[in-house]
Amino acid sequence: MPDINVTPLGAGQDVGRSCILVSIGGKNIMLDCGMHMGYNNDRRFPDFSCITQNGRLTEFLDCVIISHFHLDHCGALPYMSEMVGYDGPIYMTHPTKAICPILLEDFRKITVDKKGETNFFTSQMIKDCMKKVVPLNLHQTVQVKLELETYYAGHVLGAAVFQIKVGSESVVYTVNIHLGAAWIDKCRPDILISESTYTAPRSETPNAVLILVFALGRAQELCILLETFWERMNLKAPIYFSTGLTEKANHYYKLFITWTNQKIRKTFVQRNMFEFKHIKALDRSYADNPGPMVVFATPGMLHAGQSLQIFKKWAGNEKNMAIMPGYCVQGTVGHKILNGQKKLEMEGRATLDVKLQVEYMSFSAHADAKGIMQLIRMAEPRNMLLVHRESAVSQNTFELWTVHCYMPANGETTSVVKNPSVPVDISLNLLKREMALGGPLPDAKRHRTMHGTLIMKDNSLRLVSPEQALKELGLGEHQLRFTCRVQLHDPHSDTDTLTLIYTHLKSVLKSYSIQHVPDGTVIVESIVIKVTSSAEEPDLKVILLSWSYQVNKCD
Repeated sequence: MPDINVTPLGAGQDVGRSCILVSIGGKNIMLDCGMHMGYNNDRRFPDFSCITQNGRLTEFLDCVIISHFHLDHCGALPYMSEMVGYDGPIYMTHPTKAICPILLEDFRKITVDKKGETNFFTSQMIKDCMKKVVPLNLHQTVQVKLELETYYAGHVLGAAVFQIKVGSESVVYTVNIHLGAAWIDKCRPDILISESTYTAPRSETPNAVLILVFALGRAQELCILLETFWERMNLKAPIYFSTGLTEKANHYYKLFITWTNQKIRKTFVQRNMFEFKHIKALDRSYADNPGPMVVFATPGMLHAGQSLQIFKKWAGNEKNMAIMPGYCVQGTVGHKILNGQKKLEMEGRATLDVKLQVEYMSFSAHADAKGIMQLIRMAEPRNMLLVHRESAVSQNTFELWTVHCYMPANGETTSVVKNPSVPVDISLNLLKREMALGGPLPDAKRHRTMHGTLIMKDNSLRLVSPEQALKELGLGEHQLRFTCRVQLHDPHSDTDTLTLIYTHLKSVLKSYSIQHVPDGTVIVESIVIKVTSSAEEPDLKVILLSWSYQVNKCD
């Protein structure tokens, strides 16, 4: 029986650098190719040595699939394709293709131009990498060496759930989903690969704050939320967002308005919700003398960029506040201050005292337990594999749904044995006959034995009643009798022995029709019983039992 093998090259039992290798039906597929924001060396990239020690990846991989544009899912893509070596197709949605190179170039500038790091991809490598991208629409099915189908994930603009099929084997990949927005067919995949990045309870604060966000996705959602609240409450405190990347992001949200949720699409006729009235671009001088204000700054984990610059200026004042509305990976400044660290070692070994208030506000775009359970109900997978996870995730949570759950570490391969299934159509008449006999209603989740005749015709299988099979195939019905012999010693005559057998059967088989006919036989339903003996050994009786069984035979 064929196996489906899944090996995390990143995000196996941590958060960041999502990269999953799936081997299915003889095809090798890489799911996402992200970067870890907490490292400044080669550990930021997935461990491609699990695939090959030397040489290019083109000979090994059939395709690469990118679920969305966040750097922990696409940040290592140019490194993988241009520096390690991969020339095959890279599948992602149209919005992801438009936004991905912007984020990659922005991070390259911070890493190389400002920090002076080496062993990093160049601007030209980003462009060359994006030439290999094959953009997809939602609900589009692509058939190449395998079959791909995309579904709406609702995580960020252009995020997609991917169903991968090779023959009768299938895998569904959805790392980040948005509860209530994500949707998928009841496709019953062999494996559902999902994230398990859980978040803490919500907190609220009335203070003017620095809100640390990623440029795309959560920033736009929070902007719409604050814009609506400021409008309704007639608030005057200014709201600013950091210029540059977020402005470009808003442009793409306007451009791909059809990829947003139904509420935003409905209001688009009257007003584009990304045309903000209360939210203005941030002048960097405002950060030097902060008054009552709300500032959105990127990136959300405080590992670099304008958010870190503003944080350094505001950290020494206990009246200021920083709100973290999402998850921060280990090693970043965001993760450190969320864990209560009050002294930070910055670049050049300088020490920064953290006096400002730090709050965690759960506005995560990642799936929680309810979101994953919702996905299980929709897709009904046979097995579950969790990645991008925290240690708090309980494997038993999902096994309560009778789904086998796996949580492999990086470099650890999980093999799922695929039990071959043969689809068979069942005739309506046969189902009606089963119902008439008092059988339970058909249930896709429960196994049930059906009796009938299996017909193979035109490369398909159908289970029908014997009568329907005879009619369709033009066969005549014949009777075939089976006989067995039982020997016993009895001094009585053949007739008396048969009478004794008849009397005994009448006493023990009271609910059956038993006849003693004049031709010297006993009939029990369709079973015929006769008694014979030989002249040489009259006491040795041979009891013949004969019964019929229906078979189909050509005339």
